[in-house]
Amino acid sequence: MLASRHTRRLKPLSFSSCIVEKERKCCSQAVKALQQQVRFKSSSKLSKDSIRSLSAGLPDWIEHWSRDRFRQLGYGLGAATALSVPLLSSVPISGALAATTAGYWYIGLRDIAQPHQTIRRNFPVLGNARYLLEMIRPEIRQYFIEGDNEATPFARDQRNVVYRRAKGIQSVMPFGTRRNVDDVGYEWINHSLYPSTLDDARVIIGGNNAETTQPYSSSLLNISAMSYGALSGKAILSLSSGAKLGGFSHNSGEGGISKFHKDGGADIVWNIGTAYFGCGKFDENHARIFDPDLFAENSKHAKMIEIKLSQGAKPAHGGMLPKEKITELIADARDLPYPATVDCNSPPGHSAFSNAEEMCHFIAKLRKLSGGKPIGFKLCVGLPEEFSELVHAFIKTGIHPDFITVDGGEGGTGAAPNEFSNHVGYPLAEGLSFVHAILVGTGYRDPVDKSKSKIALICSGKVLSGFSMYKNFALGADVCNAARSFLFSLGCIQALKCDTNTCPTGITTQDPALAWGLDPASKTVRVANFHKETVHVVLELMQATGVKSWGEIGPHHVCKRTGLGESKTLNEIHDHLNVKPGELLKNTGPKRLLEAWDLHDNIVVKAI
Repeated sequence: MLASRHTRRLKPLSFSSCIVEKERKCCSQAVKALQQQVRFKSSSKLSKDSIRSLSAGLPDWIEHWSRDRFRQLGYGLGAATALSVPLLSSVPISGALAATTAGYWYIGLRDIAQPHQTIRRNFPVLGNARYLLEMIRPEIRQYFIEGDNEATPFARDQRNVVYRRAKGIQSVMPFGTRRNVDDVGYEWINHSLYPSTLDDARVIIGGNNAETTQPYSSSLLNISAMSYGALSGKAILSLSSGAKLGGFSHNSGEGGISKFHKDGGADIVWNIGTAYFGCGKFDENHARIFDPDLFAENSKHAKMIEIKLSQGAKPAHGGMLPKEKITELIADARDLPYPATVDCNSPPGHSAFSNAEEMCHFIAKLRKLSGGKPIGFKLCVGLPEEFSELVHAFIKTGIHPDFITVDGGEGGTGAAPNEFSNHVGYPLAEGLSFVHAILVGTGYRDPVDKSKSKIALICSGKVLSGFSMYKNFALGADVCNAARSFLFSLGCIQALKCDTNTCPTGITTQDPALAWGLDPASKTVRVANFHKETVHVVLELMQATGVKSWGEIGPHHVCKRTGLGESKTLNEIHDHLNVKPGELLKNTGPKRLLEAWDLHDNIVVKAI
C-alpha cells in the first residue's frame, strides 16, 4: 500500500517534468531562431559600415562617427547658421554660430586632408580629442591619480620632502610610516642603544696623497654634474649661489665653467668630458683635442678636476652640439669659436688617452698643470674587469686618482636614448659596492675608517634623503652628489620636458621667456635650505647608530627585506663587501672579486 501511494504521487511529477522539458526545448529553439535573425540583421548592417566592430568598447556615437556623419552635421550647422540670421535679432549669437560652423568645417577638412594620423582622417574633428587627452595625460595622472609612492623617477612623497625642506617648512610624518615594512625591498637602519654626538662632518679629498698639494674639504652632499646649456643661466646661477651660501661644491658638468658658475661663487668641481670644453681645441679634422695651456688657465677657477669616462644616464654614449645651438654664452663657457661654423662633436671616448696606463699619466699631468689640485674620474661601472684593469694600472704606474665618482645607471640627464637610460650600466648599489670592494682588496681603501683611504669615493644616482645618503655611506661612499634633488629645490615639478626646451619652471630651457620666471634670489636660499636640512638629518642618523663619523658606517648598519620574514644586511646581499684589506694582492678573497681581478682570462682585451 505504501509503495503504491508513492507510485501514484510520483506519476504526476514525472508527467509535469516532461511538460517542462518540452517547454524548455521550444524556448531554446525560439531563442536560436531569434539569434539567427539578429546575426543576419547585424551582418547586413556591418556590411554597410565596412569592418567596424560593435564590440570595440567605445560609445556607439563615437564608433559610428565617420566622414559622412561629419559632413551631415556640418550641413546641419550651415543650415542652422543661415536660418539664424533672419530669426535671431542678436548679431553676436548669429556671429558665434557662424564662427563655430566655419571652425568646424576648417578643422574637419584639414583632418581629412592630412596624411599622417589615421584617427583624425577617419574621425574628423572628434579624433582630435584623443590627442588632446594624450597631451594632458601626464598632468592628470600626476595631480589626480598617482599615489604618494607610485611615480617615477621620483614619487610625490619624495618630491614633497625636498619642497618642504627647501622652503624651510618642517618635514615630519604624523601617525607613523605609510610604507609596508613587510614588502620585499623595504630597508631600514640598525640603530644603537648608545647614540653618539656629532656637530658637523667634512671629507678631506686628496689629503692622503703627497702629490696633491691643494686638498679639498668637501661637504657630505654636493651638486652633481649639470651643464650650462642643459640648464638655463638662471638655474646655474641659483645652484652656484646656493652652494656658496651653504658651503658645498657645484660640479660644472662637461659643458665647461660658465659665467653663471663663476658669478655664483661656489666651489667648482670641473668636469672634463671627451670634447674638452674649456680645455681643448679643434684639430685640422675638426675633432676636439686637449689643450694643456688652456686647461692650466681655466683650472684656476676649480677646486677639483673630474675626468668624465662615462655617466649613468647614458654610459659610453657621446653627443652632438649643432652649430645652430651654440650661442655666444655657450661658446664662451666651452671656449668655442663664435659664431660657430661647424658642429661640435662629443665622442664616446677620450682622445688624450686610449688605455688604463695612459689615463694614469694623464691624471698626473692634470695634477701638475693645476698646481696640485685633487684629480679624479667619473664612471658608471660596466664590465667589472675593466675597472680592475684601471686598478692594476694604479699599482703598475704608482699613479692613482684622489677620488673616483661612481654614477649609477639610474642617473638622469636631459635627454638620452631609452635603451641607454633603462638598460645600460650598473645601478649605484652594485657599482659603488664593487668599486669600494676592489679598492679595499688592493689596499687603497680602509673599510673600518674610510677617512684614512688613499682614494675617496663619491657617488651619484637618485640621492635625495638622509637615508639614501646613509645607505650609500654603508656601501662605501665618502661623499654623495645629487642633481635632480637640487632641481626640485629650484622648483622642478617633474614635468618630464627636459628635452623639449619648454620646461615650465625655467630650469632646463634656454627660452628667455620661461627662464625669466626663475628668481635666483629666492631659489638660492631654497638650494641652501635643502642641503642644510638633508645633511642635518643624515648626521642625526649617524648619531642614532652610534658612529663618530661617516667613515665608520658599514654595510652591517643597513638591512633589506628579501622575503617574507627574511632580511639581510648589505654585506650579506653584496658578498664582495666582505673582502679584507689587501687580500686581492695575494690572490685571495671573494670569488666574484677574484674573477674580476684576473686579467688573464681574455675578458679584458686591453690588458696592461
